[in-house]
Amino acid sequence: RRAAAALVFLCAAGILRRGFESRGRLLSPAELRRHRGLPGQPGLYLALLGRVFDVQRGRRHYGPGGAYSALAGRDATRAFATGDFTPAGLVDDVSALSPQELLSIQGWLSFYSDNYDPVGKLVGRFYDENGSPTEALREAEAAIEEALKLQAESEERRQQFPPCNSEWSSAKGTRFWCSRESGGVSRAWAGVPRKLYRPGSKGSPCVCVRSTGPPWDHPHSSQHSNRGDLDNPHLEEYKGCHPLAEQCVL
Repeated sequence: RRAAAALVFLCAAGILRRGFESRGRLLSPAELRRHRGLPGQPGLYLALLGRVFDVQRGRRHYGPGGAYSALAGRDATRAFATGDFTPAGLVDDVSALSPQELLSIQGWLSFYSDNYDPVGKLVGRFYDENGSPTEALREAEAAIEEALKLQAESEERRQQFPPCNSEWSSAKGTRFWCSRESGGVSRAWAGVPRKLYRPGSKGSPCVCVRSTGPPWDHPHSSQHSNRGDLDNPHLEEYKGCHPLAEQCVL
C-alpha cells in the first residue's frame, strides 16, 4: 500500500521534468507573444512553468474568441492554479500558492505533456538565456513535489482510516456507521467508528478503523494483538457506543 502511494508520487513528480531538459528551442517573451493564433501569426503557443506547448490542435479553446484565449502567447502559470484571468492573475509568479493550487499546476502540466507537443523553453522567470533552470523554477518544483508528497500521505491516511458514513435527524440525532464502501474507499473490512485526532488539525472526524489483524504500519508482523489499528494513539472511542459496534448513534 505504501509502495503504491510512493509510485504515484514518483510518477507525478517525474512529469515536472519530462521532455524539457534536453531538447527544444528557446523563446523570448516577445517571440511567444507572436504565437497567439491571430491572422498572420506563425502559430498558437502557451507556456506553463516556462515550458512552451503548441496548442494549435486546441484552437477552439485557445485561439481568438476561445474560452482560454487569454492564456495564449504568454506564461500565465498562476492563472492555471487560481482561475484568475484578470491582468493581475495572468502572470507566471507562483509564490504564496497553497499546496492544493500547486497540485493544480502539476495536473495541468501533466495534461499538456500528454496532449500537446512541447516546443521549448521560455527565457524569463523559469529558464535563463542558456535554457538552464533558474532558482525560481527549482523552488517551484520543490514546492510542487512537497505538495505531491503531502497528497500521497493524505491518501495513505484515507486508506488506513476511511471516513464514516453519517446522517442526522431531529428524532434520532447523529448516526455514524461503517461499511466496506464508506468514505469512497473499497476494502475487505468495514471497521468501527472512532474519532481521529491529527496534530495541527481542527476537529476530530469520524473514521472507520480496522478491528482485526495486524496494524497498518506492520502488515506482515507475526506478533500482534489482532486488533488492527484500534490501539492507534490518535483515536478515541465514542462514549456510549460499544467499542466494536459498526455504528454509533449520538
